[in-house]
Amino acid sequence: MTVRDMIRFEDVTKRYPDGTVAVEGLSFEVGEGEIVTLVGPSGCGKTTTMKMVNRLIEPTGGRILLDGEDIADAEPVQLRRRMGYVIQQTGLFPHRTVLDNTATVPHLLGWSRARRRERARELLDLVGLDPSQYGDRYPDQLSGGQRQRVGVARALAADPPVLLMDEPFGAVDPVVREHLQNEFLRLQARLHKTVLFVTHDIEEAVRLGDRIAVYGEGRIEQLGPPARVLGEPATPYVADFVGADRGLKRLSVTSIVPTDLEAPPTVHLTDRTGAAMARLTEEGARWAVVLDDADELHGWVGAAELARGALADGERGKEAEQGKRGAGGERGSGTVADHARRMEAWLPLGSSLKQAFSTMLQHDAGWIAVLDEQDRFVGVLTPARLHEALRRSVDADAREVAREDVSFTSIESA
Repeated sequence: MTVRDMIRFEDVTKRYPDGTVAVEGLSFEVGEGEIVTLVGPSGCGKTTTMKMVNRLIEPTGGRILLDGEDIADAEPVQLRRRMGYVIQQTGLFPHRTVLDNTATVPHLLGWSRARRRERARELLDLVGLDPSQYGDRYPDQLSGGQRQRVGVARALAADPPVLLMDEPFGAVDPVVREHLQNEFLRLQARLHKTVLFVTHDIEEAVRLGDRIAVYGEGRIEQLGPPARVLGEPATPYVADFVGADRGLKRLSVTSIVPTDLEAPPTVHLTDRTGAAMARLTEEGARWAVVLDDADELHGWVGAAELARGALADGERGKEAEQGKRGAGGERGSGTVADHARRMEAWLPLGSSLKQAFSTMLQHDAGWIAVLDEQDRFVGVLTPARLHEALRRSVDADAREVAREDVSFTSIESA
């Protein structure tokens, strides 16, 4: 399916009267529903690029199209009301409540008071702020992260097709920033806005962008998917900007897919200990994943624990046969549930390899379980498989093929 261009730059230049060139010869597009992140050092022209879209800065050459229409033909104020605009310091009106701040653009568009307040409540709820709790507060009664949420809600209030976001999360601490990024991605998955997002942080650009535009001095050095920019920097400048650790950054844009996973033996909580031990012995495995009756993850069990359990179970069975009933009851009454351990290191399919690596470190785990959308067990990701997944991702981009079509010889298989 062809995606139409919502924003298009055609040989756009901004030159100031003193001869300073902020941007020169920009030609690129932002597709409908796409996030393009503009990343680069201070003074490289990325914010100028954004401000030319809503005509806060007028270009001196070329043209910019919004949904096929030249923005030079639009009245600037009306043009800006067709776009959501989020900046680093939010720009909230200090004398207006959160609810009224959120309803700013609908108010300017002439919506009725009831309609705009209903829309403001809806948007506050969408960004995770209970309107009954926060609606009547003023900006100075909110935390920095809460103010940024209100800024996003205000930008979305009139349901614009385009969002312009200029360092929107740059003024909050790293923990809050990551949380806001997560919330933004959640919103985007639901709303599918066309987003031009300015940041100086390559990790933020990689995490949020469908494509990244890496700026040099007034021009784009490389534009492409995050994995491509990290795996194949187009110029030495780009390689230097994304960093020598770009392989690690690539972990955050490489998702876990079923072909990355191993399929260890599985047993159920209600399986008899002896039968479970026999299964592990047959497969030559040292451990098994433990599932409940709904095939959902419970944890894991080691072969050694099962062996001890099977041995104890056998001894109890002998005692019972001799009329000396032990605590274990009849022969074979012990189950996997007696020996299973809970497993907290798990992630849903589609999570990033960075999340997988972090989860392994957090839980000091040699592997993590991967679940599907119904919380059913799919397989496990080991450090070796994580490394292979990253290599496949790099090679797939280089060859322009699917990851599952890439094969190679690993150290373990050599």
